Amino acid sequence: MATKSSFLDEELCCSVCCDIFKEPVVLKCSHSFCKVCLQQCWEEKSSRECPLCRRKASMSDPPVNLVLKNIVESYLKQETESESAEKSEARCGLHGEKLLLYCEDDQEPLCVVCQTSKKHRNHRICPVEEAALDLKGELKTVLNPIKEKLERFTKVKQECEKTAKHIRNQAQHTEKQVKAEFQKLHQFLRDEEEARLAALREEEEQKSQMMKKKIETITRHVSTLSDKITAIEKAMDSEDISLLKSSRNIKERAQCTLQDPQLLSGALIDVAKHLGNLKYRVWEKMLEMVQYTPVTLDPNTAHVPLSLCLMI
Repeated sequence: MATKSSFLDEELCCSVCCDIFKEPVVLKCSHSFCKVCLQQCWEEKSSRECPLCRRKASMSDPPVNLVLKNIVESYLKQETESESAEKSEARCGLHGEKLLLYCEDDQEPLCVVCQTSKKHRNHRICPVEEAALDLKGELKTVLNPIKEKLERFTKVKQECEKTAKHIRNQAQHTEKQVKAEFQKLHQFLRDEEEARLAALREEEEQKSQMMKKKIETITRHVSTLSDKITAIEKAMDSEDISLLKSSRNIKERAQCTLQDPQLLSGALIDVAKHLGNLKYRVWEKMLEMVQYTPVTLDPNTAHVPLSLCLMI
């Protein structure tokens, strides 16, 4: 059977791609090729000829080889059914018997012959169904804390996203306030206004990047936990033998060492730094630009401090 299958594989292979025919077409010289392979050969050589015998092809669009196409489809279908049949019934690699038992000490499925061997003598043996049922129960228990951790990570991620949005809103609102304050000043204060906005944008960028990295880290952890849960649940839905064979690997994947996520402290923009005593601090800088000129004070303002007069 193996020789026959090998022979069919060779006969049903395209001589260009050396793979099973896909949409086989036939030339007048009776040679067949995959439609895509033939078109690629013609495009590379800029001439229409048979890749095997070099005979000129009279048609730019050769007809489909229906007989060969049906044979290939039938062959592939039989191969798929044969592989499915082999996988559906697991047998012992040593004795060829069905795997009906499970050794709890060695954590591996056994056949009735393996049970009597010296290797498994005095070991705890139980039916495959019972072992699979116990393992599923154990995995369900392991899944619960992982699902809870996933829920916590998801909640923190949502909070981080809200914080990131709030940072953007804070930046926009603070920018409007800064502009409103600077509109009350003279033209020479425009440079100071731009400096304040630049500092605000820099802080926004720094803290947004910090929050972005935090969200990306949590997203990776959420993805890892989701993949872990999906893999375990998928394994639990598989056949008992397959589940038991991979029990060690599943248990290892079920281990979760991720620490619970924490919100970042000091993540929000320091609004007070940008708005606190803004006029006063800008006014102090204005003093450096103002030249002292002696003036005669009005008697009505004689008791008013000089600094207030300058502000007026």
